[in-house]
Amino acid sequence: MRDVSNKINTLRTATARAVVRVRPETVALIKEDRAPKGDPMPVARVAAIQAAKNTSQLIPYCHPVPLDFVGVEFELREDSIIATATARAIYKTGVEMEALTAASVAALTLYDMLKMVDETMEIASVSLLEKTGGKSDFLQGFETPPRAAVLVMSDSVAAGKREDTAGRLIAERLREGGLEVADYRVVSDDRDLIEQTVRCYCDEMKLDLVVTTGGTGFGPRDATPEAMAALFEREAPGIAEAARAYGQSRTPYSMLSRGRAGVRRKTLIINLPGSTKAVAESLDALFPAVLHAFHMMLGEGH
Repeated sequence: MRDVSNKINTLRTATARAVVRVRPETVALIKEDRAPKGDPMPVARVAAIQAAKNTSQLIPYCHPVPLDFVGVEFELREDSIIATATARAIYKTGVEMEALTAASVAALTLYDMLKMVDETMEIASVSLLEKTGGKSDFLQGFETPPRAAVLVMSDSVAAGKREDTAGRLIAERLREGGLEVADYRVVSDDRDLIEQTVRCYCDEMKLDLVVTTGGTGFGPRDATPEAMAALFEREAPGIAEAARAYGQSRTPYSMLSRGRAGVRRKTLIINLPGSTKAVAESLDALFPAVLHAFHMMLGEGH
């Protein structure tokens, strides 16, 4: 199975369709309630729902998904029966296989209940009509790449005693996400220096995004949140809360982060912890959905 433990829960939906070709006489039998085994559609609906709930037992690499809804609808046409299945879940991975399995089993059940009256019957197709949810839904379209800076705040890294990995990871992930990393810098845990550097990014370089790492804990030199107090014009508490909530489901130490997020002029500032592991988890939690903030700051709304 593919590891999806780093993904976030989002609302996932999928709709699939199966087409069963039948003779017009078979359609007439169903409409007149004269099929030998009774009305096949209620039975096919129940079978499809059961199949969707058991998809991971039928398809080896499918994850067990806590389905919130499965719906199956039928359409009788002149020479076919259309079965449309919709699956919905709030989870880390999609539900397209659940929808496809439901549509397939609906078609198979129709075939089973009608095969004695229609030897020409065939399952013509099973196809995915639509799926939504997951990070692909939150990819942002920009005419020009947003410009970002990565600021590492660490006395030991600034003194050359330790190599930075967290800041490098942030820069790499931002570039992979289509952003331009206009600056990468390491400074000591000095409140005035931190404030001066971030102010330059916002007021002079007019960057779209500043991501910092380090200085968010309870150490005697951890001063990042205090430096932000003089910079933020508007707080964005939901961003920091989302990162902590994601981390909290993985380690209780996440509650010890004092990272903040906010806006100065047209720049979004996000504080991440100094741990490389915590940085990776925070990036998983926030991106790419957080980039929608740029559209909001431009007045484009939601």
